[in-house]
Amino acid sequence: MTAAIVLGWLLPAVPFGVALVGLLLPQRSRAGAAGLGIAGATATLVVAALLLVALDGRVAEGSGLWVEFGGLEVTAGVRLDPAAALVALAVAVVALAVQVYSVGYLDHDDRYGPYAAQISLFTAAMLLVVVSGDLLLLLVGWEVMGICSYLLIAHDRGLPEAPAAAVKAFLVTRVGDVGFLIGIAVLGFTAGSFRISEVLAHDFHPTTLTVACLLLLAGVAGKSAQFPLHTWLPDAMAGPTPISALIHAATMVAAGIYAVTRLYPLFAQSPTALTVLGVMGALTLLLGALAATAQDDIKRVLAWSTVSQIGYMAGALAVGSPAAALFHLLSHAAFKALLFLAAGCLIHATGTNSMSAMGGLRARMPVTFWCTVIGLGALAGVPPLAGFWSKDGILAVAERAALDGVGPAGAPVGWLVWIAGLVGVAVTAWYAARLLLRTFLGTYRGTAAPHDPPALLRWPVLLLAVPSAFFGAVAFAGPFAGWLRPPGITEHPPNLLPLDEELIHFGPQLVYPVALLLLGAGLAWWRWRRDPAADPALALGPLRPAFDRAFWLDELQHTLVVRPVTALARIGRRGDELLVDGAVEGVGRGGDRLGDRIDGVHRAGLPRAATAVLAGALLIGLAAVLIGVGG
Repeated sequence: MTAAIVLGWLLPAVPFGVALVGLLLPQRSRAGAAGLGIAGATATLVVAALLLVALDGRVAEGSGLWVEFGGLEVTAGVRLDPAAALVALAVAVVALAVQVYSVGYLDHDDRYGPYAAQISLFTAAMLLVVVSGDLLLLLVGWEVMGICSYLLIAHDRGLPEAPAAAVKAFLVTRVGDVGFLIGIAVLGFTAGSFRISEVLAHDFHPTTLTVACLLLLAGVAGKSAQFPLHTWLPDAMAGPTPISALIHAATMVAAGIYAVTRLYPLFAQSPTALTVLGVMGALTLLLGALAATAQDDIKRVLAWSTVSQIGYMAGALAVGSPAAALFHLLSHAAFKALLFLAAGCLIHATGTNSMSAMGGLRARMPVTFWCTVIGLGALAGVPPLAGFWSKDGILAVAERAALDGVGPAGAPVGWLVWIAGLVGVAVTAWYAARLLLRTFLGTYRGTAAPHDPPALLRWPVLLLAVPSAFFGAVAFAGPFAGWLRPPGITEHPPNLLPLDEELIHFGPQLVYPVALLLLGAGLAWWRWRRDPAADPALALGPLRPAFDRAFWLDELQHTLVVRPVTALARIGRRGDELLVDGAVEGVGRGGDRLGDRIDGVHRAGLPRAATAVLAGALLIGLAAVLIGVGG
């Protein structure tokens, strides 16, 4: 397994080295930056494929001492298994597609050099999270992703909203990252090691374990945009569209879910933590889906869709199936990257993000149309596309958990995830159908002359359409069921995997999702047919403003958190100015005044002293004369 360990180290090392070289290139060196970025992403993809082959379904781990402090050893090592290799492969595929796509999409960007290098650094950070065998090393990749997201969201300095969106993403995720850091510290110091294998093997006190897992979930909520730390993700659409694809499909939002699967044996021992995760996932699932129904910006529809789909993954973890969560993570990486890049083609062709200015593009952009059909079908769960297998796998395990009372968190969480997931199916089908109808059918409402994109934009979209269409069926027929179960995981009950033939078949558990899918898409179609020029979202009536503003949670967060913190900061600043600065400045002013007084005394005293000396000398002389005369 030495070869696998070497490949595991190369996975983050290759894009990291490319990023360092790229950052040294001149900002305007487009050709060199583009070639370096694509070459690095291609090499990373080759390494990921070789690692999957080298592992051959086995587990490999290798580490060495990195630093020692306070009796604790921090190791630099990799922990490799087929699930990690599959996630790494998905990251590498999306990163390569984004690098190629960006060359055409940002063809007039004067800062392309650092942009391409930052994509490579982003990729390296995510891959470090994927292969890390030590919690602190994982934390390094986790934090570097936060820095890269800030830089890339703010890349387009021509957009006034980009800097604010980047700051918001950084600060909101940092709130969760504080909990994540403390959770890692609790686990490491209690276990006496930060090595993941040793942490998983340690016998924690139940209370300590629950506290640590809840702290970790704070970081998961931030990075994976789960309620209540989800508000940064829709605003992050101010970044370039390829970056949206990278963040939503293969990095950042996937990191939180993957981290839980990495440490799932610990979460499986904490029903409280899994219950919190289930509630968080169910709320986020519904919140994201409902918010997507009323958006006019095509990228914001897809952003809220990501929030919802990550909620499905969190629900799968809550009911006891990390394999189902990983399966949906992989299929979501394919179809969400496809949808964002296809949306970029639409924006590139029409010059707008607004679906109100699109329509009638099916004949003008046939390649983009059919790729979008595949992506939206996978998102909605249309059989036999990838999302059908992975999403219905989550619903199947949730149904089992609900009806049979299985899973570490029990039947209540199963019922919650299952019902929320079923409602989410109908709502997802509705907004997916609305997006398709508003952009490709009816009459064109824009002013540009749209057409299918050039090759650099078209080929990445076509590439991603393949796994979006066929990944589910291939995974069902292949050995992926065993590969998706992380080491040390015992499903509750055994074989609760979304790819097991006895679980996924055309049986009663699939009737509900398919019926709800048809219901949601049918309602959107029916509403659109009544008036093709009108937005089907008008049917939401008085609910539309609430959905459009995502139930005003952003405003609520601003009122309950941002404004009080800002007010406290102002009070603190005023107190600092009045007390600390006032005391320092008062002492200074007092010293100045005392000096002035002393200086005044000295200036006035010199002539008086001279007069006194002369008078004294005169008196002494007079006295001497008188004494001499008298003598």
